[in-house]
Amino acid sequence: MADLGMVPSLRCSNSSLCKTGRLQYLFGNSAKQENLSSWVPQNIKKKECVYFVESSKLSDAGKVVCECGYTRQQHLEEATRPHTLQGKDWDPKKHVQQMPTDAFGDLVFTGLGQKVGKYVRLSQDTPPSVIYHLMTQYWGLDIPNLLISVTGGAKDFNMKPRLKSVFRRGLVKVAQTTGAWIITGGSHTGVMKQVGKAVRDFTLSSSYNEEEVVTVGIATWGTVHNREGLIHPSGSFPAEYIMDEEGQGQLTCLDSNHSHFILVDDGTHGRYGVEIPLRTTLEKFISEQTKERGGMAIKIPIVCVVLEGGPGTLHTVYNAITNGTPCVVVEGSGRVADVIAQVAGLPISEITISRIQQKLSLFFQETFETFSESRIVEWTKKIQDIVRKRQLLTIFREGKDGQQDVDVAILQALLKASRSHDYFGHENWGHQLKLAVAWNRVDIARSEIFSDERQWKMQGVSLRSLHKRSPGHVSFTMDPIRDLLIWAIIQNRRELAEIIWAQSQDCIVAALACSKILKELSKEEEDTDSLEGMLVLADEYEHRAIGVFTECHRKDEERAQKLLTRVSEAWGKTTCLQLALQAKDMKFVSHGGIQAFLTKVWWGQLCVDNGLWRVILCMLAFPLLYTSLISFRERKLQARRGLLRVRAFFNAPVVIFHLNILSYFAFLCLFAYVLMVDFQPTPSWCEYLIYFWLFSLVCEELRQLFYDPDEFGLTKMALLYFSDFWNKLDISAILLFVAGLTCRLIPGLLYSGRIILSLDFIMFCLRLMHIFTISKTLGPKIIIVKRMMKDVFFFLFLLAVWVVSFGVAKQAILIHNESRVDWIFRGVVYQSYLTIFGQMPAYIDGVNFSLDQCSPNGTDRYKPKCPESDTIRHEPAFPEWLTVILLCLYLLFTNILLLNLLIAMFNYTFQQVQEHTDQIWKFQRHDLIEEYHSRPPAPPPFILLSHLHLFIRRVVLKIPAKRHKQLKSKLEKNEEAALLSWEIYLKDNYLQNQQYQQKQRPEQQIQDIGDKVNTAVDLLEMDSLKRSGSMEQRLSSLEEQVAQMSRALHWIMKALRDGGFGSEEGLPTLAPQKTSEGQDHELDGRQKAEDVGDTHHVNARHLLYPNSHVTRFPVPNEKVPWETEFLIYDPPFYTDDRKDKGLVDPVGNALEALAGISYNAVDGPIDRRSFHGLYAVQDGLPLNPMGRTGLRGRGSLRCLGPNHTLQPVITRWRRNQDGAVCRKSVKKMLEVLVVKPPLSESWALPGGSREPGEILPRKLKQVLRREFWYSFQNLLIQGTEVYKGYVDDPRNTDNAWIETVAISIHFPDQSDMDLKRLNSHLHSCDPGMSAQWQVVDKRIPLYAHHKTILQKVATLFEAFY
Repeated sequence: MADLGMVPSLRCSNSSLCKTGRLQYLFGNSAKQENLSSWVPQNIKKKECVYFVESSKLSDAGKVVCECGYTRQQHLEEATRPHTLQGKDWDPKKHVQQMPTDAFGDLVFTGLGQKVGKYVRLSQDTPPSVIYHLMTQYWGLDIPNLLISVTGGAKDFNMKPRLKSVFRRGLVKVAQTTGAWIITGGSHTGVMKQVGKAVRDFTLSSSYNEEEVVTVGIATWGTVHNREGLIHPSGSFPAEYIMDEEGQGQLTCLDSNHSHFILVDDGTHGRYGVEIPLRTTLEKFISEQTKERGGMAIKIPIVCVVLEGGPGTLHTVYNAITNGTPCVVVEGSGRVADVIAQVAGLPISEITISRIQQKLSLFFQETFETFSESRIVEWTKKIQDIVRKRQLLTIFREGKDGQQDVDVAILQALLKASRSHDYFGHENWGHQLKLAVAWNRVDIARSEIFSDERQWKMQGVSLRSLHKRSPGHVSFTMDPIRDLLIWAIIQNRRELAEIIWAQSQDCIVAALACSKILKELSKEEEDTDSLEGMLVLADEYEHRAIGVFTECHRKDEERAQKLLTRVSEAWGKTTCLQLALQAKDMKFVSHGGIQAFLTKVWWGQLCVDNGLWRVILCMLAFPLLYTSLISFRERKLQARRGLLRVRAFFNAPVVIFHLNILSYFAFLCLFAYVLMVDFQPTPSWCEYLIYFWLFSLVCEELRQLFYDPDEFGLTKMALLYFSDFWNKLDISAILLFVAGLTCRLIPGLLYSGRIILSLDFIMFCLRLMHIFTISKTLGPKIIIVKRMMKDVFFFLFLLAVWVVSFGVAKQAILIHNESRVDWIFRGVVYQSYLTIFGQMPAYIDGVNFSLDQCSPNGTDRYKPKCPESDTIRHEPAFPEWLTVILLCLYLLFTNILLLNLLIAMFNYTFQQVQEHTDQIWKFQRHDLIEEYHSRPPAPPPFILLSHLHLFIRRVVLKIPAKRHKQLKSKLEKNEEAALLSWEIYLKDNYLQNQQYQQKQRPEQQIQDIGDKVNTAVDLLEMDSLKRSGSMEQRLSSLEEQVAQMSRALHWIMKALRDGGFGSEEGLPTLAPQKTSEGQDHELDGRQKAEDVGDTHHVNARHLLYPNSHVTRFPVPNEKVPWETEFLIYDPPFYTDDRKDKGLVDPVGNALEALAGISYNAVDGPIDRRSFHGLYAVQDGLPLNPMGRTGLRGRGSLRCLGPNHTLQPVITRWRRNQDGAVCRKSVKKMLEVLVVKPPLSESWALPGGSREPGEILPRKLKQVLRREFWYSFQNLLIQGTEVYKGYVDDPRNTDNAWIETVAISIHFPDQSDMDLKRLNSHLHSCDPGMSAQWQVVDKRIPLYAHHKTILQKVATLFEAFY
């Protein structure tokens, strides 16, 4: 199948542009249209009525129609002919058939041709996988990061202007920022119209290059007005749709602001709701798909947004909550949404039938009279079930609870639902983080995930480590936080990177690494704005590193210096100092603490307060070391006077440096002496000494090249070596010396050799500039000179233009056909250059013209050729006025303009560099310190002895090179952990200080005051509403109390009149005092573990009975007890026809079949006794002791009455690799054996029902080998009973229920033989069944009643739960 790609969004400012764009679109997508036209009819069908059966009802136009709703003319020709089905009632299963669809393609709304949409007509039986393939492959839609299903009122309704604005803005914002699909009913009415207008507003206000919001309308084909224009057998490209709201009648028009339409067809006309099952199936299918993003795979989350609505909306919300879909209910939108919002914060016990009736009368004033008692009961039951799952329900109250935007409420609802899901370990936090990353919503990540109160660990965010421009091949360890930080930096997710850095452990190294990555990325960025943004962000991370290090250095200098040299395994075995140098973070390196550390390294074991004159004096007369002239840092060196003191002195980098200075000056003096005084045809001993000296310098350069303590490799070391300018200068000087020496040893080239060596002497002298960069006085000046040299090169280019132009013009005017190249160069370049400095040519103006100073024919090689002259009058013949003008112009531009430009450039460079000279000098100071820190102590030429020693150690003895601990040290794990914990503590202090400083800024204070004023205004506006609402609630409560009191008095009077005490069944109960609904109830933070009064079974009252199509009779909480009167209670009867018929009770409720059953006793192999005592039997059927369930019969259980099960809870202590018991919150941690049944998403305890006469449950037998069954029976006998009683199971009915016995089997010792045998005999007989040990935690994904049992076991052993 061809991938058609997505049709570009067409935005045109006028109709002509739209027509032009449409023509381009048509001709540019013909191939895609052909593929679509061939694929759609083969895979997508429509439905047509194939037999006309006249209906008793007429159409709106008074025409005769079929039972399907279409007229005779709208049927196929064969549908009106005599048919085999003639005389039979119309049956959609027989009279409606599928055939290839004839309506699909592109859609343009007439008069609103701003964009091209997509549409398709398809059968209600179309598989969702086919629809999803059409949307993603042929319509070109990107896989969504989020699915937003908007449901609510299908008719137009009024919303408050502010709420409408907030809803529209927030809905489109969440769709646009997260890459979501919005799914609605697609018609131009009700909530769909509101969504369409929200998209329209976004389209009008957005820029051209912003992505289009994907809005999918799923509507019923038979209810779409003017749908005839959409029909074309081979597809319409495009089809023009006319919106005619005035003439639509009972039908609806499509909304022009939706981008895609799925029109569901069942072969009928005018019947609404056909699309609901397909929409539900499609949404569920999409939510089960997985999307890869940023190296992470997540299932597409779905959220339901509810506005207004009626019975259908309530049913949709109920199904969504039941299926685990989070819902956001917009309070203030009306009807169902407001009913749910009003009671969402109440305990379940207070959501009564009377309260729901009162709310319906308030919000359904026009239609309240149509509500029957059974319907109110059904609504009460559904609303109770919706509110019970508070973790899936979010109420958006505009302006309350800090909520301002719908998009935040939607994303918070998804994360709240994700937190409520049960996961093993820390998968929950990882899942939430994946969602936030996929949505690219840092604000949600900050408020919902990266909170200070939560300890989170991320799972599986594996990114490829950054190798580009890293020193050599660096092996990175697996670190999710580091990987996610790098990913966020590379993906330009600035705020997310900031949050992750705040959570990172090795924060200084991480900040410097981010700075380096951003600077490297900026080198490849072509966009100027993006480049500047990267550099600014790199500077911010450098400031963060400085801030944290400042806190550390202020607290403890020694530990702060350890942070500088500590090897970070997570960041490529580098150090803070190395990263800062590689990133060229000069501000960080110039920090006072780092400079103090470098000074400490520079002085070695000497005290830094030793005067330089003392050092030089001891260098010249080392016996002075045995005196107290020099002080050492270590006490043992200070106390001793032996050889150890001499060694420590001469190993100090400061001493090595000054010895090398003296040696280098001696070398230059000797070199100059030989060149000027003692350069003989045969080399003298002084010259041989120079050769020997230079050989020692060559050996030192080779040592620096091959010195590889970090094991980068020879190639990388060579690149690093030649990247240094001074190393290049050294190599050039050495090569030039070799060239001069070669010429010098050849007798015929002796003089040439001396010239080359003289030039080489200049290069050796330039090397002095690098030596003196260590000086605080000369170092900054040398840096300024280096920067000014770049300005000189640019100046010389401009100067050369004027020199050459003036020189060539002057030479051509004055001299005729000069053939001597050397004199041409002198006339053009040399004389023109000297003119700048005031040396004017003598004959340029003819005043000092003399033939004695020149050669007329140019034959005298020592004289220039004479200018053009009159040989008779001996006067110049060239135009003197022209040469003078040229000279004046030349001097004007060179002496005045260019020289002053050079001075200005120097001045600008000086001022620019002067501000940062100190930082630059401190940064470059490190290289010199590191060089002499690793340099042998002996100066050239005596350094050859050190080289010989190194050669023996490295080559002969194979001893690897080691970097001094002062510059790079690997700490022990305990010491490193303590150091990092200390760094994290001070990092938190730094962040707190930054936040405090941010709050103290005047701009922030003004903003905070403004927010407080807005909040106060909102509270004042709501105060009056709260007061009126509170008064209404109190009056309503008072009325209800009075009504109940009157009923109670009536009962008393009747009882007295009859002379008895009355029956207990008719005893009325007073309603509990109600809380004011004016209060704001928080659904998230204050949710109780179990609602007060919600003590009845809940799972046993789910409306849809599991694995069937049976729907229970709705039973609200207050009607559960059998003692409570419930006159309309009429539950259906259901008994599943099980395969094992010989082991189950009979099907049906016939008394003859049930007469042989003995309840409350042991009935043959079946024990029908209840753990809760005797239960009632009514009409031959036992009654559930826990109350009504809404369903009669046996259901899918085996027998009527109690069905006994066994739940063995097999536990052991969780241990680490050392065998020690793991603890959490001081308590020991347990592991439990759980199993996962086939086709189930939840884990369970290995228990359940047992065969008659058997001891072990069937589920346990499926995971244990047969030879271990008897041993396990003994373990059960020795176990501890932790629970015995009723189980709230969704399979329970009024007449059959489950009761269980939970037995704890605990293995306290890991060497227990029974435990080892158990592990060895764990084997699943069923391929779909799996078993494993899992940590006991409240988040463990077990069935609800299994978790209750597990909690009792944890309490028994005082373990963590």
